[in-house]
Amino acid sequence: MFGCECFCWNKQADVDFPLLQPQPFSLPSPIPEWPLGQGFATGKINLGELEVVKVTAFECVWSCSLLRGKERGLTFYKPVGIPDGFFCLGYYCQPNDQLLRGYVLAARERDPSSLEVCCDYDSDTGFPALRKPVNYSLVWSTDYGNGCGFFWLPNPPLGYKAMGVVVTNTPNEPSVEEVRCVREDLTETCEIMDNLLATDANTFKVWTTRPCKRGMFCRGVSTGTFFCCTYFVSEDQELEIACLKNLDPSLHAMPNLNQLHALIKHYGATVFFHPDEDCMPSSVQWFFKNGALLYKDGKLKGERIDYLGSNLPSGGINDGAFWIDLPGEDNARNNVRNGNLESAELYVHVKPALGGTFTDIVMWIFCPFNGPANLKIGLMSIQMNKIGQHVGDWEHFTLRISNFTGELWKVYFSQHSGGEWVDAFNLEFIEGNKPIIYSSKHGHASFPHPGTYLQGVVKLGIGITNDAARSKYFVDSSTRYQIVAAEYLGDGVVTEPCWLQYMREWGPTIVYDSRSELDKIISLLPLLVRFSVENIFDLFPTALYGEEGPTGPKEKDNWLGDERC
Repeated sequence: MFGCECFCWNKQADVDFPLLQPQPFSLPSPIPEWPLGQGFATGKINLGELEVVKVTAFECVWSCSLLRGKERGLTFYKPVGIPDGFFCLGYYCQPNDQLLRGYVLAARERDPSSLEVCCDYDSDTGFPALRKPVNYSLVWSTDYGNGCGFFWLPNPPLGYKAMGVVVTNTPNEPSVEEVRCVREDLTETCEIMDNLLATDANTFKVWTTRPCKRGMFCRGVSTGTFFCCTYFVSEDQELEIACLKNLDPSLHAMPNLNQLHALIKHYGATVFFHPDEDCMPSSVQWFFKNGALLYKDGKLKGERIDYLGSNLPSGGINDGAFWIDLPGEDNARNNVRNGNLESAELYVHVKPALGGTFTDIVMWIFCPFNGPANLKIGLMSIQMNKIGQHVGDWEHFTLRISNFTGELWKVYFSQHSGGEWVDAFNLEFIEGNKPIIYSSKHGHASFPHPGTYLQGVVKLGIGITNDAARSKYFVDSSTRYQIVAAEYLGDGVVTEPCWLQYMREWGPTIVYDSRSELDKIISLLPLLVRFSVENIFDLFPTALYGEEGPTGPKEKDNWLGDERC
């Protein structure tokens, strides 16, 4: 199945080194049988006029290597085992240094009068959802090495869009039966994402793609195919291929409430906190019960918050009129500042992703206090006194689940103002298919592995460190969670807590005398490594020096939109 030749770009060499083909990936434990529902994990998804399946069986067509003698390379695959009646939309590719776990979608046209019957149209009359390409354009080819690669872009009929590229190892133009094009109104625009391949002088490039518009209410569906060309492409440029659009308003492939609880029980991550963490999480109710105060602009005295948050102002915008702070009395303030791990739980927001073909289970964790930052300059590590501190810290991670199978596909790790998606094969697991999240000391950013992560100028070894490690302090989100929002389920299915409607700040605005603190640190440094205060300011995020109080989950961009990367 994977017995294809390799190709290397180095024109001077006369011997080709064999490339190691990726091995298939599977989660550590079998996927359970999910509770009964409508269309979740049935293997097929209705997009309106189209029905799609996810194809994960591939046959290698052509491989290449950019570095001779190295394992890293890129392999292009033809999807195989496509169910009868479904049609290929394009080919797949991935790097050879990761386990094989990609997919492409295959589609068939739905008969509106039947749940099953679908057909292919050859007629030029009418406007079927799927049509064969007119022919192909050769995008690029090479004949170096032990094999040849030819990249073909389908030329769609008028009013249709190509969805992917076809790759062959011979110069013969592919058959028009190889793929189907999709009627334009059933598609969305897509954009380039990860650059997988660039030849010498960038004469040929290959990218993964994704829908241009992504978020809870966006309908773009990724087909899993790739894009390639021999010209410059900007990140926001419309491509010659498209993605699909989900026109089924019911989003029938999304999990119901019982299935959600089963998913969280099976995939709920364990969050480990640093062994030296002294700013632990707590439940929101514990925070309120232990003296959190609501302040209103123009009033000096704060008001105790009801343990349910029922006296918090609801709705509106973050206009600076209200904010929350710790108790005023020192002992109570220190108690709340330290958090309460025993009460901590994850607050879950569930939403559609990529047109309802995936489910994002967003898990929010609350910490009453964000501790001071740790400064690294070369080999020196210096604990700051105040820089980085603030009241009310909301952090999150996201489990992305395939609605075709119910399989955990990837996890998003939120890291201050950004974050990263990590594929399932690069995660650490505990107790079956439950991933591990490492929460950094004081800042509570999420990471997939233990270690020290530098936020600043990595090459110079200067910045703020995020230290993550396993310890006896952890929260198991598979048992300690509360679903607080799942809008797609409809009104009344999930009752949102009062505090979730609070749109103002969860901490007061703080401005630090950072110049004074940094001046003291710089004065202790050897002359050779001293930097001006202005230059050090430029290296760190502005939020470390002072900020408005952080807002709650509903005020974050990713509540409605996609995650920041």
